[in-house]
Amino acid sequence: MRPRALTTFAVIAGTSVLTLAGCTGGTPAAKAPAADLTAAPDYSGTLSILTKFAGEPLEPYFQKLAAEYRQAHPGVKVELIQETDQSIKDKTKTLTASNALPDIYFTWTGNWAENFVRGGRAADLTKVIGPGTDWGKTFSQGSLSAFAYDGKYYGIPLYNNGKFMGYDKAAFAKAGIKVPSSFEELIGGCGALRKAGYEPIAFGNKDGWPALHYLQQLFAYNVPSATLQADFKPATAKLDDPGYLTALKQFKTLVDTCTDTKTGTNGVLYTSAQEAFADGKAAMYYQEVLEFDNATAGHRLSEEDFGIFPLPVPQGGAGAPEVLEGAPEGYLVNAASPRAALAIDFMKFVTDTKNAKTLSAPPYGQPSTVIGAVTPETSSKAVYEGIGLVNRAPRLAAWLDTVTVPEVADAWLAGGEALITGGKTPEQVLDSVRQASASAK
Repeated sequence: MRPRALTTFAVIAGTSVLTLAGCTGGTPAAKAPAADLTAAPDYSGTLSILTKFAGEPLEPYFQKLAAEYRQAHPGVKVELIQETDQSIKDKTKTLTASNALPDIYFTWTGNWAENFVRGGRAADLTKVIGPGTDWGKTFSQGSLSAFAYDGKYYGIPLYNNGKFMGYDKAAFAKAGIKVPSSFEELIGGCGALRKAGYEPIAFGNKDGWPALHYLQQLFAYNVPSATLQADFKPATAKLDDPGYLTALKQFKTLVDTCTDTKTGTNGVLYTSAQEAFADGKAAMYYQEVLEFDNATAGHRLSEEDFGIFPLPVPQGGAGAPEVLEGAPEGYLVNAASPRAALAIDFMKFVTDTKNAKTLSAPPYGQPSTVIGAVTPETSSKAVYEGIGLVNRAPRLAAWLDTVTVPEVADAWLAGGEALITGGKTPEQVLDSVRQASASAK
């Protein structure tokens, strides 16, 4: 459901910010005039916003907010450009290449956001959303820091996110198994689930990035954290830790043992796998907090039977067993926007306590980063539990295809697909990633 193959964004970002800085009609984007964020907003004209909320049940959220904002400020027209997880990459590519980014636009964390920062496309919001500001104090520190670069704050974190294995409690009971306490126990329980009539784990990898979610969590478990962070950057990457091969082999075992290899996961849509779990055909489905409410909305799976657990830690891993995969997602303000002050005013409205609680509640189920917005009263049990685990994690492992450069992300993407089909061995996958990293230096 979420990101994130960066293939299309690689065209924009290139090997750093070449295109971002060079598609402004001859003037580098980094030289754009600084946005005046502290000025009083001029409540007139059109404010443009690129969201990732197209489709049900999310699309009405910004539509309602735009209508309410316009009611309070009749002179303002809000132009919404609503895209999906897949289409927003192409839309961002097109808007950046034509130097037509809207006043406010969606971003992931990691290398994705950093490209806009380095390219001079994102306004420095430190004065209005830094940790010591009135607005900044309303957000969790971790969510603000996820959009910080060189000590400055650029992003407005809208919701937090993490990856968990969702499971059907009734399926587990029928198969006579319990929530696994290790990765090995997870693999061992798949046979009992098959005998009970379930696909153990629904998995659709047609877009490529779902495999990367498994890999990134397994890398965090098997590779020392300092090594992993260094390997994300081509300038310091070695990619020679034995934990990488261990993780790749663990992923291959999971695919072969616990997923439907007859249909081929590379040919299955992520949404199809999601539906198989929600309709009671599969016992487990690796999903994000943002998807929890979708799993039980109008489907066979009930809220009472829906449970979650982190992907279990493998035995003997040299990484960090307490780390969870996930990252907040948010919005940037166009550094060249003449309506930057109005953009800030609108986003303050979007992230006030009332609207943050609405975002966190069904049917949206997007756990706001605003402190106090996610409660047992505002959110479903699963969302409240999941975001609590995310907030308590000492560190989050950001999505593999946004934390590194596009060339390396693409190599991991292709490698994951090849590993699933058997087209490459774990050793060959890792070698191709090393080559991509070396060429990106």
